[in-house]
Amino acid sequence: MKSIHKMLWLAALLLAAPALASAQGLDKYSGAALGAGIIVIGAGLGIGKLTAAAVESIARQPQASDDIKSAFQLPLFLLEGVAVIGLGVLFVALFF
Repeated sequence: MKSIHKMLWLAALLLAAPALASAQGLDKYSGAALGAGIIVIGAGLGIGKLTAAAVESIARQPQASDDIKSAFQLPLFLLEGVAVIGLGVLFVALFF
């Protein structure tokens, strides 16, 4: 139940970020930079949880390590792609 509340607060923050940035007189890209930063933090947390689950699975069943590693790689690469795109948006919004 707590995780649902955390996700709702995060969703509210993401939806309110551009409005808060424009209300304080910041430029129009501040909301994008804030949202992209939150995306990178979320991707980092997702990668950490995914890695922890894979390592725990390998520790429980070492004979299935090859199958676990192959199933682990695709979601990891997709999450890394999200993080890299978020960082790119963040740097473009901040410096250009």
